[in-house]
Amino acid sequence: MASLRLAVDAMSGDHGLRSSVPAAVNALNHNSALHILLVGDEPAIALALASEKFDSTRLCVHHAPDVVAMDDQPSRTLRSKKKSSMYIALELLRDGVVSAVVSAGNTGALVAMSCVVLTRLPGIKRPAICAPVPAVNGHTFLLDLGANAECDAQQLHHFAQMGSALCRVLDGSESPRVGLLNIGSELTKGTATIRDAAELISADSRLNYCGFIEGGDLFSADVDVVVCDGFAGNVALKVCEGTASFIASQLRARFQKNLYGMFVGLLARPVIAAFQRDINPDRYNGAVLLGLNGIVVKTHGSSGAQGFQSAIRQAARAVRKDLQAQIEKHLETTS
Repeated sequence: MASLRLAVDAMSGDHGLRSSVPAAVNALNHNSALHILLVGDEPAIALALASEKFDSTRLCVHHAPDVVAMDDQPSRTLRSKKKSSMYIALELLRDGVVSAVVSAGNTGALVAMSCVVLTRLPGIKRPAICAPVPAVNGHTFLLDLGANAECDAQQLHHFAQMGSALCRVLDGSESPRVGLLNIGSELTKGTATIRDAAELISADSRLNYCGFIEGGDLFSADVDVVVCDGFAGNVALKVCEGTASFIASQLRARFQKNLYGMFVGLLARPVIAAFQRDINPDRYNGAVLLGLNGIVVKTHGSSGAQGFQSAIRQAARAVRKDLQAQIEKHLETTS
């Protein structure tokens, strides 16, 4: 198994060191096998670490003088941000210093830099962002979540292959059920690209294709992997997260509305707490960029320490399960 050594892009994202440093420290304290390399401005990181308690033998800092801003143009970052924490973290992965990279930075820049620094797996045109979303049976893997706003049928077929491989490795599923997100379940529905992709996926004997699914099926127990383009996937993910926040806030408001509501809320507190944990987006945070020569995990730009720590756990799990080698093997046998 590869060494459990991760590089954390400490400077990127909306909160920078306020999220990445406590997340890294908490991850270390919960996993004695983990080693973390914080990549970013060394004096600033040292200051952020001054009040933290951690095993200094398992955490070190790699200086990077620059940072990719959330509004930077991805194409420009490839030329002007080679000294950024994001770019240097990816170089450390390419050079075998670490086994995975975690970043909360600019998604477009992370995808573009990863394709250049790490390169793509043979036959893969573009990487896909894949993450779990809550479902009846625990979770469903959804991809792509924003790396590719538009996709052709072959790309969607590749996404199905990689998503199925991810589910096999992380969940231990022997034959993950793959669905293609569409506006209806009928064979005549959807664009020509969606229908062409369905033909490619259904003809792939290594995939357990269960047909078109609609948005509401994301939460069902009928599918393990849902494939779509990055535009639809990102919208679906944000709707899921927004719905979870809305339900949680409405429950709190209703139970605080009057004395009766407060009393009922007090009795229902354990159930409500468990429900909120189940739908908390931070619990599922950490999207893997599939199709690269290396493990890269993207966490939300707005992630707090808890969400960032979840992404670190996801990266560590992917390394332990040897995700990279398993996906390569799966793509070879299906090509």
